[in-house]
Amino acid sequence: MLARDVRPSRIGVSNADPKRTFLGLVDRSELPPEFVRGIESLRCRGNSAKINLAVSELPDFTCLPGDGPHLQGNIQISGDDPGYMEEAFDDFKSGAPSRRPFLEITIPSTVDSTLAPPGHHVMSVSMKFVPYRPAEGDWESRREALGDHAVETLAAYAPNIREAILHRQVLTPVDFEERFGLTGGNICHGDMAIDQLFVMRPLLGWARYRTPIANLYLCGSGTHPGGGVRGAPGRNAAREILKDLRRGRVRKG
Repeated sequence: MLARDVRPSRIGVSNADPKRTFLGLVDRSELPPEFVRGIESLRCRGNSAKINLAVSELPDFTCLPGDGPHLQGNIQISGDDPGYMEEAFDDFKSGAPSRRPFLEITIPSTVDSTLAPPGHHVMSVSMKFVPYRPAEGDWESRREALGDHAVETLAAYAPNIREAILHRQVLTPVDFEERFGLTGGNICHGDMAIDQLFVMRPLLGWARYRTPIANLYLCGSGTHPGGGVRGAPGRNAAREILKDLRRGRVRKG
């Protein structure tokens, strides 16, 4: 029944990153050589890890104790001095995870109680300035130490979190690549640097979601305006596809 309902599409839309799309899913012979060289040159190295936690209680921050709206949004741990972030980035540049990492935390169960049993919660901890491959060792052997480091950093601000953890999952940049197909483990589908943003995302001359292959479009974070959970690249791509359909620019199969 399902097979009879399937129809070939005139349009292909890739939500994979540009490197994965053009260097892995598409035959390079279909692309202009200069376009391939540009895609090959894109910087796409991951710089963050994810620690997912199941906890028996909410974190109790010493700076703002108890439950409240401050736990329902984005929580950032970035130290109490201007040098914290600079030191974290210096460690990253040397190929080591930051000794004092920048953490970005959300607790989705505070706004959706179906995500955890009553009284329990799930936490998502994004640990920044984590190199794609460490200068010493590998992430398979250092995975749990990385998770321990994130928890200890968080516990410095919310001491109760150590005893509250029921289960932990640690995902490194290599995991992002191997499990989810993110080239270089880059969650933004490419570095969010000034020379890879705006009209240069993914490449100069190709920032309108179209590609050198007729009827193939990009809609992921490798396009403008880049990474972040906002849905803007997909919305923008859909708008351009609809324009092409209305103007008869989509070739018939």
